[in-house]
Amino acid sequence: WPSFVRAVLDLEPSAFVAENVPGLLDPKFSSFVSTVIEKPLSRKYSITRFCLSSEGFGVPQSRKRVFFVGFRRSVHLRKFLVPCPTHTIDDELAFGLSRCLGARQALGLGGIGFDWVAPTLRSGFTGPRNTTGVVNSKASMELWNKLQIWPNGVQANREAASLFPPENGHFRMSIQDCGILQGFPEDWQFSGAVYQVLGQIGNSVCPPVAYAVAMNVAKALKAH
Repeated sequence: WPSFVRAVLDLEPSAFVAENVPGLLDPKFSSFVSTVIEKPLSRKYSITRFCLSSEGFGVPQSRKRVFFVGFRRSVHLRKFLVPCPTHTIDDELAFGLSRCLGARQALGLGGIGFDWVAPTLRSGFTGPRNTTGVVNSKASMELWNKLQIWPNGVQANREAASLFPPENGHFRMSIQDCGILQGFPEDWQFSGAVYQVLGQIGNSVCPPVAYAVAMNVAKALKAH
């Protein structure tokens, strides 16, 4: 954060966008957010912050993130709109919203009588290095089991994943599958070792969410 704040203040872009885990807004971090992020930036920027859920933008994964958006001109902040969801996972489709695919449907897997958005993917850069799993909690493992998707031992490609089915017979994922669950196009090319790619995926902003934020920033900047 200090490096990000310093870069923004030195370069003085017309606008900035930053993203982090929603836990950053817990009361225990209020002093950090105020002292390290908002007070320094507010010298030159008008700032807003908000949370978005990835499944609200068609990403087949439960993932909440907080965004900080700042504009050098206050008129642009007044014109900025927090992106509205385009998708829902509710049984009753709200007017104008599309249904977000469940993890199994998004990966092209057959029906088992249950489907839901995947749990939040863990970054390969957190926890022990060189690990190739995306499980972030015991509760998430329960959901992975219900989905019959194996979130450990992610393979470099789908061919390798199919050659090493887990003992329980669940679907073993490749990095391509993890990318799909993060909202990347199916043909997106990653590079690096598997754990490095999982780090790139797990630390990225889900592309459909990033696009929604970027589009609304662009619209605000066109205001006079």
